[in-house]
Amino acid sequence: MSHSSPEPTFSSSDPLRPESQFTYRQLQLLRQSSTATPLRVIAHVDLDAFYAQCEMVRLGTPRDVPLAVQQWDSLIAINYPARSFGITRMISAGEAKKLCPEVVLQHVATFREGEGGKWAYRDDAFKRVSTDKVCLDPYRAESRKILRVMKEELSRWHAKVCSEGIAGANVQQPGLEKASVDEVFMDLSPIVYGVLLERYPELRAGSRLDDRVARLPTPPTTALAWHAEDCLVDLDENETEVDDPDWDDIAILIGSEVVRSVRQAVWDTLGYTCSGGVARNKMMAKLGSACNKPNKQTIIRNRAVQNFLGGFKFTKIRMLGGKLGDQVTAMFGTEQVSDLLNIPLEQLRAKLDDDTAAWLYGIIRGDDRSEVNSRTQIKSMLSAKSFRPSINSIDQAEKWLRIFAADIYGRLVEDGVLENKRRPKTVALHHRQGAQVRSRQIPIPGSSPIDEELLYSLGSTLLRQVIVDGRAWPCANLSLSVGGFEDGVSKNKAIDSFLLRGEQAKSAQNTRLLSGDDAVDVQQPHEKRFKTEPDGIRRFFAKPPGFAASPTAAETSPGEALPSTEVEPRGLDAPAEDNARQSLDAVFFSCSRCGKSLPEHERAEHDDWHFARDLVDQENQTGRSSPQTPAASSTGTIQTRSRGGRSGRGKPERGQTRLNFG
Repeated sequence: MSHSSPEPTFSSSDPLRPESQFTYRQLQLLRQSSTATPLRVIAHVDLDAFYAQCEMVRLGTPRDVPLAVQQWDSLIAINYPARSFGITRMISAGEAKKLCPEVVLQHVATFREGEGGKWAYRDDAFKRVSTDKVCLDPYRAESRKILRVMKEELSRWHAKVCSEGIAGANVQQPGLEKASVDEVFMDLSPIVYGVLLERYPELRAGSRLDDRVARLPTPPTTALAWHAEDCLVDLDENETEVDDPDWDDIAILIGSEVVRSVRQAVWDTLGYTCSGGVARNKMMAKLGSACNKPNKQTIIRNRAVQNFLGGFKFTKIRMLGGKLGDQVTAMFGTEQVSDLLNIPLEQLRAKLDDDTAAWLYGIIRGDDRSEVNSRTQIKSMLSAKSFRPSINSIDQAEKWLRIFAADIYGRLVEDGVLENKRRPKTVALHHRQGAQVRSRQIPIPGSSPIDEELLYSLGSTLLRQVIVDGRAWPCANLSLSVGGFEDGVSKNKAIDSFLLRGEQAKSAQNTRLLSGDDAVDVQQPHEKRFKTEPDGIRRFFAKPPGFAASPTAAETSPGEALPSTEVEPRGLDAPAEDNARQSLDAVFFSCSRCGKSLPEHERAEHDDWHFARDLVDQENQTGRSSPQTPAASSTGTIQTRSRGGRSGRGKPERGQTRLNFG
């Protein structure tokens, strides 16, 4: 990595220096966090071996003591001292002890059947897989603390920028997106804009601001003072460190200062180390944060993008690690970004559709316009357990329902249910006997406060309906979920608030199911995509006669909620551990359908997951291919449709559109 040292500064009016390549318009777009400006600054901050660090902080373990987090007989997180002994997630707990007898093996907290839905750390949990269920609440709690510290530090920077008054009073808050339990994206563009104007008065354009195509003055320096701990990616081959920096370099430098202060605040306040990546977009910032772990940050200047990406396999880039990546590899005989850069766009279009070709052409050149989404929200939550052996009584099932209710309620509290910020509208039960999966759901009474007892009561009601239907035992998998989240309702809602627009409407087409920290995004069947919220404007209209839904419960589509497993997130520490994986251990199996490598004892749950996804696909296909059922009239006769598929209500007048309430 390269580092520059400070040099004397020179006036921006020096006639021997070239003018800046950036314009006042691009500077103003930075203030607005626009994805269109090349001055944009995005950071990705990733906790180092997060689960392991959580246990080290909880136990007071010294930083140099090897420690691994255990789930049953598998390892799900390994701290860096333990990795030096060759301990990885590919080996069992027993093998880890052989490699390092002094390693601390801490089992995750668990719920236990019959103990009222209270989680605890238990010495015998590793041999109680049939009676215990993994609980990740301790890690979620620490994640919330860390996120709060990060927000406070960013708010301090924002307040300083606003108090100066130089950047104006309307500088927006920096964007913050929680990408998972241990990683965060930050859009630092507004802060960087304010600091630029504070440190460089020549950027306060005055009357020139109206001329948006005018170029910015040349930066008043020939070198930048990078911090000694910053890991600078070397510049591209056609660039040299003696080249004069431009405003994009200075913007990235300011971003690196902000990220360093955020990481330091997390360490000083809570004792956690984290790594960072600073670049012009999310893709490169995320790739960068994994390059120099632990406890370092990688800086990718715009002039270093091609050199940085050229060393990667494109299959490491998001959305290129699956089928599309395999397809591109087969087409062009390489996985290297550097090789793919030599292929012209026309050749990509000859083998891929135009949109995919254009996206691929841009992404391998570092072009990513995705936004930092501060309003990412969970659509539903699920708690599940696969039983080995199967359970055979309602008494056993209800003990697990209490655990599920406690698990979900803990996450609802985190999501703001107590403050009435967000509230689910339905509870669903999913039950598997052999190859048969049954799902039923029931609305949550709007007047009732949500607590563990209410969730358990509604789950018990649904369980008894499954039992009445027959064939309830033996039960191989049982789960409880809540869904249909809505924001807290204000006293007066304008009609506009019932309509979904833009990205909000797109996000309404997906349901996000959680089990532990695993997430499964399930596309809703085509016929369930509406322009309005289910409880929105539609509730002002009576349901047609013959509507089949029960007032107490209704059968749900498998597409609305999937039985999940207790397989914990893989990839929390993936960058450091992927290099250590040389062969599959005997306790692991490779799924023939998706290619994932998982512990042998999780094979049954993983097969359940594929089975449930097959049901969803089958349901979606049926919904798309089946003819629409004629509607029954109030007289009990079938209303036929007129030619062209329209009802007899006539065409809307010019300038009007028909609302679909059916």
